[in-house]
Amino acid sequence: MAPLTHPAIQDCWFREISSQWPGQAMTLKVNKILHTEKSLYQDVLVFESETYGNVLVLDGVIQCTERDEFSYQEMIAHLPLASHPNPKKVLVIGGGDGGVVREVLKHDTVEHVVLCDIDEAVIRVSKIYLPHMSALLESPKVTVYVGDGFKFLADNESTYDVIITDSSDPVGPAESLFQKPYFQLLHDALTPGGHISTQGECLWLHLDLIKGLQTMTRSLFAVSEYAYTTIPTYPSGQIGFIVCAKAPGRDLKTPVREVKDTRYYNAALHTSAFNLPEFARALLEDGKDLRPKFGREAAVLAQTKPTKKVLLLGSGFVARPCAEYVVRDPSNQLTIACRTLKSAQALGADLPSTTGISLDVNDTAALEAAVAEHDLVISLIPYTYHAAVIKAAIKAKTNVVTTSYISPAMRELDAEVKAAGIVVLNEIGLDPGIDHLYAIKTIDAVHAQGGKIKQFHSYCGGLPAPECSGNPLGYKFSWSSRGVLLALLNSASYLAEGKRLDISGQELMGYAKSYFISPAFAFVAYPNRDSVPFKEYYNIPEAETVVRGTLRYQGFPEFIKALVQLGWLDASEKEWLKEGLTWAQVMQNTLGTNDANESTLVAKVKGICNFPNDSEANRIISGLRWIGLFSSEPVTPRAGNLLDTLCAQLETLMKYEQGERDLVMLQHKFFVEWADGTEQILTSTLEAYGSPNGHSAMALTVGLPCGIATQLVLDGVFSTPGVHAPYSKEICDPIRIILEQEGLGLVEKVL
Repeated sequence: MAPLTHPAIQDCWFREISSQWPGQAMTLKVNKILHTEKSLYQDVLVFESETYGNVLVLDGVIQCTERDEFSYQEMIAHLPLASHPNPKKVLVIGGGDGGVVREVLKHDTVEHVVLCDIDEAVIRVSKIYLPHMSALLESPKVTVYVGDGFKFLADNESTYDVIITDSSDPVGPAESLFQKPYFQLLHDALTPGGHISTQGECLWLHLDLIKGLQTMTRSLFAVSEYAYTTIPTYPSGQIGFIVCAKAPGRDLKTPVREVKDTRYYNAALHTSAFNLPEFARALLEDGKDLRPKFGREAAVLAQTKPTKKVLLLGSGFVARPCAEYVVRDPSNQLTIACRTLKSAQALGADLPSTTGISLDVNDTAALEAAVAEHDLVISLIPYTYHAAVIKAAIKAKTNVVTTSYISPAMRELDAEVKAAGIVVLNEIGLDPGIDHLYAIKTIDAVHAQGGKIKQFHSYCGGLPAPECSGNPLGYKFSWSSRGVLLALLNSASYLAEGKRLDISGQELMGYAKSYFISPAFAFVAYPNRDSVPFKEYYNIPEAETVVRGTLRYQGFPEFIKALVQLGWLDASEKEWLKEGLTWAQVMQNTLGTNDANESTLVAKVKGICNFPNDSEANRIISGLRWIGLFSSEPVTPRAGNLLDTLCAQLETLMKYEQGERDLVMLQHKFFVEWADGTEQILTSTLEAYGSPNGHSAMALTVGLPCGIATQLVLDGVFSTPGVHAPYSKEICDPIRIILEQEGLGLVEKVL
């Protein structure tokens, strides 16, 4: 049996990353994973830690550990119970691990306890791995009910003396447990003198939420207080409880009976748990916010710059890092525009000073109106729309930033852009973008020292990280699969030893060659687009070889070449490609065979592709089988053509799964001849990995430079009107300096 794995555990460390505590994470060393499953409601993980014993994790958040669980279980139970004059019937909602029930049964007055948890998996798993907590679920005083707490409360009005809600954090389904309808049900299910206690979140992280809970519960209950406990494995080491009473004047802060056999709770601590640090007391009781102001919040208070309005077109995967950078400056107000309002709002979720709108860029009047309302527009939509965006910007005298190459249609607008007095800055992503910054840096430095660039080689690839690349193509899609495949049919041109070489798209994969960057990688490289103009753009007239290209893992070009030869990258409509065919029948029609038997199809594939040896034939045919091209499964045609139908299949098979990460590899290689005749090879290399719980490497390396360039245009650092790309020191240096301050840059070496 394969060893258990979980995406939250990497390199034997568990990391608790959540939107509930942004910018921080609890980590625990893992000895071994004991259990993983997807229940009907949540992800369930149990592992043995090095220093905290067995740990139960639900949806990536620590619920309890053997070492410190008692501090939480004791306080959430004994605060409401020890202050109640005579609790007999108790209801616990949540808490399927049994820890709260264990504590409730320490009160001799209690006659009956009901545990209501919606997820049987938590109860089942806890009995196996946390028996010291769950053992008393078998007590004759305890009834375990698996079901919905809302319904249970509604069916049991005026029944319980104490109700304890051991809930998870207020995200997803648990969010409703922090809202007024739930607390109303709690109120109504209590006997006249009843108490409740609910998980009340952390003072350091959720003080505003706690204030809202306190205000809401005081409108329902005669008494409502916040108390807290310390627990090292909960966020910020502290968590609190909302403790309420129906009886007017009830003193929740003073215990009326002794509780024995505790490890954390005692009578003195019961009272002191309600004494809050001043910053919390001031907000909760006096409405004064004493919390320190820092970062963006402090910048807002100190803000003196005039407000600038930025329009971001597109919600693709690279847009978020760009948007995050733009709104760092509190003087910026960001509008995200997409075809669907939902996409725009999703991209801007939790970003300050950000609004989402619906906008169809094909509607010229709507586009012009949106652009006119802003000082700058970032166009991250397909490049074919950029000219229309720039025309709208010319009319409105609005600056523009894009990450795309300058197309002929965009370049033709240069005179109008200059006349309008606006800046249109392009090619400021990764490739193009970061590659320009470091090409210009090294070329200028070499020229300043009297050297010459005799050869310039630049290759870049967006790839799955090696451990995530285990499919026949060694590739996964982080953007349009159609765009990726069609790019492989683009023609390419470059200079080699002073001669121009032009390669058709049909031949491109045949020009892929092994390319060494590091012993750790088996890369191949092939030319991309037209490299010839970069001899002029980069001001290297002395260069005899100028090539810019793409990196892929070994085996990719041969596989793509086979798909091209077999007709699968054909975007023309096929009348015969209809519903009801199997993949094998589609192959039969494509290849022109007499039948759809796999042996017939394989023989035809071998005849068309003319593989160099049996090993390569077996590798590629196995890959075609993996895609499903020989299968009897029904095909779902897309757009009536082979290319899009293949894309639909590959998008399913070759998507990034949860916990996987990508790799960006970019390297420049400069062959330098110095004034004294000596020669050197200089390299500039970027090896960047995405975060499984954050941005992909591609999103960050495209979006961040775009955001930086945007701010520099807004600040007037770039103010010369015209259609520009970062081919000069004046543009490249300011962007590169900030990029390096952000921790992103190329490593420069002499080979």
